[in-house]
Amino acid sequence: MHPPYVTPEAIREFISSAWKEDVGEGDHTTLAVISKDQQGQATLLVKDDGVLAGVEMARGIFSFADPAIVLQEFKRDGDIVMRGEVAFKVTGPMRSILTAERLVLNCMQRMSGVATYTSRLRKIIEGTKAQITDTRKTTPNFRLPEKWAVAIGGGTNHRFALYDQILIKDNHVDMAGGVKPALETARQYLSKLGKSLRVEIETRNLDEVKAVIAAGGADVIMLDNMSTAQMKEAVELVGGRWKLEASGGINEHNLRAVAETGVDFISIGALTHSVRSLDLSLKVDAPQ
Repeated sequence: MHPPYVTPEAIREFISSAWKEDVGEGDHTTLAVISKDQQGQATLLVKDDGVLAGVEMARGIFSFADPAIVLQEFKRDGDIVMRGEVAFKVTGPMRSILTAERLVLNCMQRMSGVATYTSRLRKIIEGTKAQITDTRKTTPNFRLPEKWAVAIGGGTNHRFALYDQILIKDNHVDMAGGVKPALETARQYLSKLGKSLRVEIETRNLDEVKAVIAAGGADVIMLDNMSTAQMKEAVELVGGRWKLEASGGINEHNLRAVAETGVDFISIGALTHSVRSLDLSLKVDAPQ
């Protein structure tokens, strides 16, 4: 099942924009060198161990490039892959395959890198109730593939954008005059608009956690840059009445300790802003 933001319309809109950026008025190299009628086949080779992501995106890109291209997949999104394996083969007009090559690889390499890192972090916290979640720290115009890849890797998506959740950050709290007025005005705003959005508020210390508990009106409390000792105390204070999200300064070295505090979510910006792409290659099969 796709995340709610992954719709046929959204995928096509993304592909159309990316195609315009990369192809523009036409792939003049391929148009100059490859004949219009030349048919052929290319193989997507895996050159790293990891979690594959972007196969469905690749299918959409090839279809956008030319409906005559046929993709035969051997690996699916979410599959664990090893160096030397074949993810899929594509057959059809070689002009179209070569023009689509770079966009396919850019998407799949980045998405597979995100999915691989997400999967690795998930394994670190196995046995706890915590879930790994992403942030809005994504590449401009590439958010859909990156968040989709987090989901493929077994992570949970945080809000997709500014419009689908209220997240009251520290600057909002300070400008609103504190935790209580920030939550009150947020709820009033939603009531006025008739919207039902999840409300999350960032807290920087246990006093702010206590203020949220006293004020009410939040669905999720973020524990920002707190020590594991503070997180454990926050878990006890909340007593399961609100969901808790740990955020800030979390990496592979302290991730397990954070998960064991009892928080519900652990948000990690590095899932999308600091990953290494998985090495993949599209190789044209030699013409017979």
